[in-house]
Amino acid sequence: MSAGRLRARSAIAVLAIAAAGCRHEVPLPSPDLVAKVGDHELKASAFDAYLERNLGESGGGMASEVLSRLFDQFVREEMLAKLARERGLIDKTVPSADAVEPLMGSTPFPEPAAAEISAYFAAHAAEFARPARVHLRQILVDDRLAAERARRELVAGLAFEAVLAKVSVPGSPPAGGDQGVLARDELPPAFADLIFKLEVGKVSEVVAADYGFHLFEVVERWPAENPALEEVTPEIRRRLREAAADDRLRGLFADAQSRYTVAVYDRNLPFNYRGSFPISRPHEER
Repeated sequence: MSAGRLRARSAIAVLAIAAAGCRHEVPLPSPDLVAKVGDHELKASAFDAYLERNLGESGGGMASEVLSRLFDQFVREEMLAKLARERGLIDKTVPSADAVEPLMGSTPFPEPAAAEISAYFAAHAAEFARPARVHLRQILVDDRLAAERARRELVAGLAFEAVLAKVSVPGSPPAGGDQGVLARDELPPAFADLIFKLEVGKVSEVVAADYGFHLFEVVERWPAENPALEEVTPEIRRRLREAAADDRLRGLFADAQSRYTVAVYDRNLPFNYRGSFPISRPHEER
């Protein structure tokens, strides 16, 4: 072999060794590093604190899909916090969870205009229609004779609360009571027709069910109605403000995404990460 070829091979070998040495110098993430937002490191303890703050627990036992969604929300919160700090809206002492409000409030929201409110009402009128409703109360016992006796007492004029107290078992939940205001589709189908035919103040016959015997009383009723624009304007304002807030939040997150590279170190997470952010595995990239 010529001296020139020998020198060339030696140079290639030296370069290969140098390159191998460089690859081994790639730093691995510390065991507690779970993600990076730009140059900001997110530690496992921060995610644990996020779970504790939002769930009141550590998240142990939850499915990977659920924890992945929660982890993505945690990363998004940190992205918005970094954006707020760079804009000078908060400093480093402010928790990341408190960053969204200054971001959202940095520019006042315009009040919905009358034309916008009218257009929304026209497009969503069916959502504001109110079905017929009844204010209902009931007694439910497991003995027909007790139900028949309670009905006779109600028809005779004994107060509903007094009859309910008589059929209820001490130390157990009441045997019925006030059911609130209900529309037809909020009632069991087997009882809906009977209840909506009852006159106000009247008591139904005893109604048998697999789990006991019912008595129903309609306290008050309201017909179906379509409210005027003036009645629902406060609700429309609220919906439009919420929609504007959602749009602004999406815009802020899009801004943060354009500014910061996110990397998730999934091997340091105690679950199988299946979220939406890119995964980084430096120990496999050497």
